[in-house]
Amino acid sequence: MAIRNSPGSSAFFALVEGRVQGVGFRYSAYYEARRLGLTGWVKNTHAGEVEIFAEGPKEKLETLLRWLHRGPPGARVDAVRYDLRAPLGVYRDFSIKY
Repeated sequence: MAIRNSPGSSAFFALVEGRVQGVGFRYSAYYEARRLGLTGWVKNTHAGEVEIFAEGPKEKLETLLRWLHRGPPGARVDAVRYDLRAPLGVYRDFSIKY
């Protein structure tokens, strides 16, 4: 699960599938990303998944990706699909979108 783009800041968009709504996944991902000092957002989808856009140092992004594969207690992660993106540099912090 290595992130390989720019040497400084990197970014990814991820879609997490499984039992990830109604178990605190979105809030836990928010706190984990903030703990890591990442910027971006997390939100639930209408299809029952969780979407995440995160940017920051690649080591911190890799830590968040590992966390997304586990999630909080009570969650069941069936799949994490992600792709690397160019950092946008427009987010000042990490937030929850509704």
